[in-house]
Amino acid sequence: MKAAFQASLLDLDAELGVEPLGGAVRRTHLGRGAWIDLCPGWLSGADTLFERLAEGVPWRAERRRMYDQVVDVPRLLKFYDEGEPLPDPVLDDVRGMLNAYYEQELGEPFRTAGLCFYRDGRDSVAWHGDTIGRGGTEDTMVAIVSVGSPRPLLLRPRGGGPSIRRDLGHGDLIVMGGSCQRTWEHAIPKTARPAGPRISIQFRPRGVR
Repeated sequence: MKAAFQASLLDLDAELGVEPLGGAVRRTHLGRGAWIDLCPGWLSGADTLFERLAEGVPWRAERRRMYDQVVDVPRLLKFYDEGEPLPDPVLDDVRGMLNAYYEQELGEPFRTAGLCFYRDGRDSVAWHGDTIGRGGTEDTMVAIVSVGSPRPLLLRPRGGGPSIRRDLGHGDLIVMGGSCQRTWEHAIPKTARPAGPRISIQFRPRGVR
């Protein structure tokens, strides 16, 4: 079900940008070597960025084989490889701040950016880990900045177990680190409730998809 985008009252007239990460970051250890960091509302002026990206990114609708048929991917996509200009200058600032805070712990910088456009509650991503490439065998980090209307991100231990939920939108940051991509899975579920559009921007190091 489609719902119109509603801007955050806290984001009205806010200047688009990010501040250095610091004491606002809260880490939760999930077990099995996995953790997540959260920084709600880190990107100020996030609604402005949502509108720029929604209109300016050359979004692609993709189809993928699933079992014995080819189906539509239930979201729009755009991937920016390392060295490829990002679609808005503020994303360079975002990546720079993430690298300033995490590069020593990660051991390398974030280099690529993948964008997903969830247009309404029918768009989703199934349970998965970012295990293509080095994420399947090594500890790594995936940093996600969400703009637009909040949608729930669910995480659960790989192999089954209780899930945890974080509602992300309007400039929230989540970083999944340690063994999270190998030992946990995450998903954005479909919903029959009215859901406004959301864009997630995922920053990854080289060789992690």
